[in-house]
Amino acid sequence: MLPHHLKFTVHHGERVHLGVTGSIAAYKSLELLRILSELELIVSVTLTEAATRFITPLSFESLGASHVYSGMWTGSDSAFGHLEPSQEARCMVIAPATANTIAKLTHGIADEILSTQALAFAGPMLVAPAMNPRLWDAKPTQHNLAMLRDRGVTVIEPECGQMACGETGKGRMPNPHDIAAQVLKAMTNPDMAGTRVLVSLGPTREFFDPARYWSNPSTGLMGAALAMAAWLRGADVTVVHGPVDLWLPGSIRRIPVQTAQEMFEACTGIWKQQDYGIMTAAVSDFSPVPYGNEKFKKRSLDSDEIMIPFRTNPDILRTLGAIKAEGQRLLGFCAETSDLARYASMKLKEKNCDMMVANSIAVTGPGASSGFAAKTNQVLVVDSLGRSEQWPTLSKTEVAWRLLEWMTQLLP
Repeated sequence: MLPHHLKFTVHHGERVHLGVTGSIAAYKSLELLRILSELELIVSVTLTEAATRFITPLSFESLGASHVYSGMWTGSDSAFGHLEPSQEARCMVIAPATANTIAKLTHGIADEILSTQALAFAGPMLVAPAMNPRLWDAKPTQHNLAMLRDRGVTVIEPECGQMACGETGKGRMPNPHDIAAQVLKAMTNPDMAGTRVLVSLGPTREFFDPARYWSNPSTGLMGAALAMAAWLRGADVTVVHGPVDLWLPGSIRRIPVQTAQEMFEACTGIWKQQDYGIMTAAVSDFSPVPYGNEKFKKRSLDSDEIMIPFRTNPDILRTLGAIKAEGQRLLGFCAETSDLARYASMKLKEKNCDMMVANSIAVTGPGASSGFAAKTNQVLVVDSLGRSEQWPTLSKTEVAWRLLEWMTQLLP
């Protein structure tokens, strides 16, 4: 299933050209096509002759690809099929890319339709290699890859694991989610390139004993959407996250934590090196005073009630705001059940933020349109210049994109 925090709408209707070469991993390109189509991109496909030994053009046509090319001279293909991707597509990705195809791309060899299309293509080019580890490690292959990178081609590193031949090593085709994310990034204006962004997301867990903890229902989806949006726009992103199960591109640095104290230490430890701080994490304000290393036993109670003392946790957002340097920008989130405008304005000032986003958690659980675990959000945004906007219910990816537009373009 496509991660919701990858479902950005900014490139809907744009065309991507997918090249498929003769690797056993060719079947994975069908999953990549499905993901790109789910992102509402228009996808055309070219298969090399070797690729058709593993998978057929009809498979791609059945999943909605248009056009599908399979040979330079076949009557079913356009007379100018070797040029059409360069005229129509915003981006070209070759996945899987064999050592042979990589060598052709490097040296400008155009002896069949895909290599000719690639030679004529002037837009963003990505290759996702898939080959035996011996072929990957070969000096000519690495030399060719270095030349492609120098030329501006994005090389999506293959994964390590067991190969079809039984050997183990580096050479497995990258995860289709990673490839799709790189495709979106290649088509996105890198207006945040050169900036460093810290995002906190997810819940924290405050343990009472080894079996029990105090927490909240946060899934981290809003923060993941913001991290992805910043990454797509070229930022160097670091995510400090609580216990969540979220896919993110490998080039996003992840710092996993459990408790509010651990998140406080992680965020304050790197804040000085950041340009933007986006604090979406649902940090527990209170922690139970730990019972100890042993599990608390119900039988030890003298009645049906238990009294557990709590203590306050450090305020991460207030601390970052207090040490914020000139030029740094800080965005905070507050989850409220009522009076969103009042609390957002109050916390904006109290915590020295540049922006505060308030979202309602008055309704939670299945069917909720805002707050914890929902794929949509309804937020009120205020900033340090006195501006305020109430947004309608939007997908969290759309909220993320709009917030970054505000942070990067409307704030001085």
